[in-house]
Amino acid sequence: MTLSVCIIVKDEQEVISRCLNCVCKFADEIVVVDTGSADDTVSEVKKFTDNVYFFKWCGDFSAARNYAFEKATSDLVMWLDADDVITDENCGKIASLKDGFADYDMAILQYAAAFDGDKPTFVYNRERIFRRSKNYRFSGAVHEAVVPSGRIFYSDAVIYHKKVKENEPMRNLRIYQNAIASGAKLDERQKFYYGRELLFNNMYREAAAVLEEFLKGGGWAVNKSEACLNLFQAYKALGEDERAYDSLLHGFTIAQPCSQACCILGEMFLNRGEYNSAIYWYRAALKLPSDEKSGGFVNRDYNGFIPFMQLCVIYDRLGNPEKACAYNEAAGIIKPNNENYLSNRKYFEKLGFIDEK
Repeated sequence: MTLSVCIIVKDEQEVISRCLNCVCKFADEIVVVDTGSADDTVSEVKKFTDNVYFFKWCGDFSAARNYAFEKATSDLVMWLDADDVITDENCGKIASLKDGFADYDMAILQYAAAFDGDKPTFVYNRERIFRRSKNYRFSGAVHEAVVPSGRIFYSDAVIYHKKVKENEPMRNLRIYQNAIASGAKLDERQKFYYGRELLFNNMYREAAAVLEEFLKGGGWAVNKSEACLNLFQAYKALGEDERAYDSLLHGFTIAQPCSQACCILGEMFLNRGEYNSAIYWYRAALKLPSDEKSGGFVNRDYNGFIPFMQLCVIYDRLGNPEKACAYNEAAGIIKPNNENYLSNRKYFEKLGFIDEK
């Protein structure tokens, strides 16, 4: 089978060649749609492909991505962002998805969006490769997505999202606000992301109102669970601690508690000096699976490094430095170059629990 890789771009001259150098290792066709670049993006793209098209920006990422899909001619279509990077190992895994060893309509790949060095710490799954004959299409003006359907295959290939510049902070929020002003009605998924954009732009009261409204309707459980975490953040920022923790606990009634929520409760009890309760919640965080196939956002630090470090602090305060040292060493296995881990290690060396090297 053949594979077309479709990318929409605007002013991406700093990163597009980096991305396309990866894509060349597995793509049969490269389709790039420019939405109004004022730099040398198009010139860089033309070093890799002649399939360059122009799309007048209309404030709708789905429209641009769907236009790119329409220009593809291969059996399979795949989308990427200009600042995505793919290792040689993962390029090989993607190439193997063309070989027909798995019969699928949609392949879901992991997206790594934050890193500790080269090690991914924040990951989530995204629908990534599609059988073109099934005519999959994106929806949503921003935070666009393809609704999963058909025969789905979960690949272990990973795409690294490596930004070199931040997006204009209000861009996504402005797209939502313009759409609402023009009479558009947000679906449940878009309500969720609209609430998050309000939160990220420090509009906490507005974010809380939108997320509360989202929780009353339909939508994916994984988004509702995440919305409870976002409500916790919004109400905390507003100084409404009781509502914040009520929102956090409401998430426990929607889906299996996530490690981040457990760590938040652990921190609450730690700050109160209620160490046994704090230990309970940090240990709960360690026991929970990361569930990276759920479709939700996963910060791996909450599944290991953070609870290990906090348990180190707690046991040291309880006068059990030996156990505290053991938890610090467990954290060090995950992040051996972390400054806090190394500082703790020196402390435990002075106490005689670690032999100096």
